[in-house]
Amino acid sequence: MEYKDYYKILGVERTASADDIKKAYRKLVRKYHPDVSKHKDADEKTKEINEAYGVLGDAEKRTAYDQLGQGFQQGQEFRPPPDWGAQHDFSGANTEDIFADLFANLGRRGRAGRAGGHTFQMPGEDIHAAITIDLGDAYSGATRAIGLRVPEADAQGRMVMREKTLSVNIPKGVTPGQQLRLSGQGHPGIGGGPPGNLYLEIQFNPDPRYRIEGADVYQNVPVTPWEAALGAGIAVQTPSGQVEVTVPPNSQPGRKLRLKGRGIPSATPGDLYLILEVVLPPANTERARELYQQMARDLAFNPR
Repeated sequence: MEYKDYYKILGVERTASADDIKKAYRKLVRKYHPDVSKHKDADEKTKEINEAYGVLGDAEKRTAYDQLGQGFQQGQEFRPPPDWGAQHDFSGANTEDIFADLFANLGRRGRAGRAGGHTFQMPGEDIHAAITIDLGDAYSGATRAIGLRVPEADAQGRMVMREKTLSVNIPKGVTPGQQLRLSGQGHPGIGGGPPGNLYLEIQFNPDPRYRIEGADVYQNVPVTPWEAALGAGIAVQTPSGQVEVTVPPNSQPGRKLRLKGRGIPSATPGDLYLILEVVLPPANTERARELYQQMARDLAFNPR
């Protein structure tokens, strides 16, 4: 018996929405219907399309198919238990064939167990998503509301897709790529199995003032030519508040001033690097031009 990739049959991605699946099904049915199609295998193709939609078009069946069919490829040989179709209310002549040997493999993968005669329990799939925050949220922590579309059982026990809003606590000290785990907020389990978890990957909103590397933060700080040349004490607004910084004399553009522990306050706090940018005043007045001309005469400076 061969495993059938229903997503491939309908020509959709595994992440396709219910509407996308329905549209793909209708398009293929119109294309291969025996009354209009000249395709030599129109009858067989239509039967295959109907079989695929019979599973993917039903939220509960699709959830079971996704969870039980992980790791199998189109045409792979396997054998289902004889009562799988009855246990999960799958109809169709070939539906049992589709889940061949899945339970045998689950024993090795540790994803299912028996609860009495032939009742199988499986944990729900995890959901992976991204959540975007500002750099300031990593310094102080924050709370965000997110919306998810997940399958849930209705009053009759049928699986339907529902919108769910969650309040997510963003802890202080999170870094890019870190994942937050929300236990039990993934897809529901099968046969009374526990639900999966929701994993949210932390991403930061772009900000031209900052560059983030792990827990370290790099911030551009504009200074005047005389502050860079003579040295100065300047006030800088950083993600954790205003600080007084000493610019050493003869500082060149691009010089980095390290503020230890002023980066993202993770378990091991990062550092804040202030990158000096020397900004020239415009020569837009007679006096400004005179001063530039005097420097040109007196300094005899050639950077090349």
